[in-house]
Amino acid sequence: DVRDGVVLLASIFLARALLIWIAEAAAVRASARAKQQLREAALSHVLALGPTGPGATDPGGTAALITRGIDALDGYYARYLPQLVLAVIVPIAVLATVLGQDILTAVIIAVTIPLIPIFMALIGMFTKSQVDRQWRTLGVLSGHFLDLVSGLPTLKAFGRAKSQVEAIRSVGDRYRSTTMGVLRVSFLSSLWLELLSSLAVALVAVSVGLRLAEGQMAYSVALFVLLLAPEAYLPLRLVGQHFHAAAEGLGAADRVFTILETPVPTGGAAALEPGPITLEVTDLEVTYAEGGEPAVQGVTFTAEPGTVTAIVGGSGGGKSTLLFALLGFLAPSGGSLRVSAGGRSIPVTEVNTADWRSRISWVPQRAHLAARDLAAAPTIAEAVGLRTDDVDDEAVLRALTEAGIADEVRALPEGFQTRLAADGTGLSAGQLQRLSLARALCSPADLVLLDEPTAALDPATEASVVTAIGRWARQGRTVIVVAHRPALLDVATQIVRVERPPVPVETESSTLPAPAERTLITRVGW
Repeated sequence: DVRDGVVLLASIFLARALLIWIAEAAAVRASARAKQQLREAALSHVLALGPTGPGATDPGGTAALITRGIDALDGYYARYLPQLVLAVIVPIAVLATVLGQDILTAVIIAVTIPLIPIFMALIGMFTKSQVDRQWRTLGVLSGHFLDLVSGLPTLKAFGRAKSQVEAIRSVGDRYRSTTMGVLRVSFLSSLWLELLSSLAVALVAVSVGLRLAEGQMAYSVALFVLLLAPEAYLPLRLVGQHFHAAAEGLGAADRVFTILETPVPTGGAAALEPGPITLEVTDLEVTYAEGGEPAVQGVTFTAEPGTVTAIVGGSGGGKSTLLFALLGFLAPSGGSLRVSAGGRSIPVTEVNTADWRSRISWVPQRAHLAARDLAAAPTIAEAVGLRTDDVDDEAVLRALTEAGIADEVRALPEGFQTRLAADGTGLSAGQLQRLSLARALCSPADLVLLDEPTAALDPATEASVVTAIGRWARQGRTVIVVAHRPALLDVATQIVRVERPPVPVETESSTLPAPAERTLITRVGW
């Protein structure tokens, strides 16, 4: 009988170890799937938010959040969450089993077990503030480092590179300090949970020992109770340990879900008819935050096929914001924005966003090169022909020629097949801008939006680009361009002035040169 009991007990221990291994393996696989799905959802949402989302406003912090932040959720999904389930089931099962053998021990367990989650909750509230501070510091560090690397040539040119070493060291020390603060709380709370659990088990052991010495309890019952009592507290102790391992991931998850809860303008269900596009902007108002000050206000113009509309005004006047509204990244907070195609006029907000953007070719101030496969570096041919499925080398060459960069591409060892970094590393600002213009030239879009397309170009290349813009208009496209240089204004059909004066006023004339056939529309925003 003793041998059978020992074999049974050993079998139980082996089965327990096997089940724990299976549970951990399953939890790790589930965690990997959950992290992948969350990362894909967050990345897709950031891309959908576009230039008004955190990917543009805080690229360093967003990158750290989507990479390291989501990876930190491994402790939550693989350890904390499974252990939390066990912490609910196991103590109840142990308590029910012990109750059938010894009522006093069951009462001790029932009284002491609730103390552990109560203190865990108190500690968790303090830990959350520490973890939030840690993530804020990491976001600052990531953003500062990204800005530093991006602007390193400028810092070197002005002899300020070494001064940034101290700034990075200061932010790094702050992050180290907050991380050590989180670890300090983690160790102290783990010590407290261990102490509380040990005292509870010791209380059970003292009670059992006294009654066993007085002959009030059988040895078999005493052994049974002493073996099971620690198992009632073990899941709760492990939950406390894993909570602090998962706290960093939970802090990141809060920020990820904040991004996911940011609404993305999806437009309506209406589809645009094929054909040239006319935009009708009437007293348009755009704000970045609900209830905030308008970034654009009182803008009115009509952009028709075959025309070039130039948006002018001072820096920070809302010109780029106006383009973001036309692209559907910002919803109008006032006025109206309507599009006409195929004889049908509807508000842009009622048009399916994907359908609407498929009709637009956009050249931003800071161009980004991409391939159809986001995991691969694009070739020049892929980057230029991104918007066209059946683009050929002849069309790419024609677009590169009109953008004034064909000769430089031919001089490269691999020509059109030269691979480029997505951020244009290795290219000058002018070369990157001309490649993005070539991509727009190669696109069949009916509406072309250009944000200062000649800002980084020399006069000869600028003249070539201006000629291409005029050709776009003659092809029946609707062209809207943010302009600061006079050459672009020479090809404009109409000018819309957007400014930020103290009081909205209307101006009847412009100091900018305007050909006789060009309409001057002056609307002062905000």
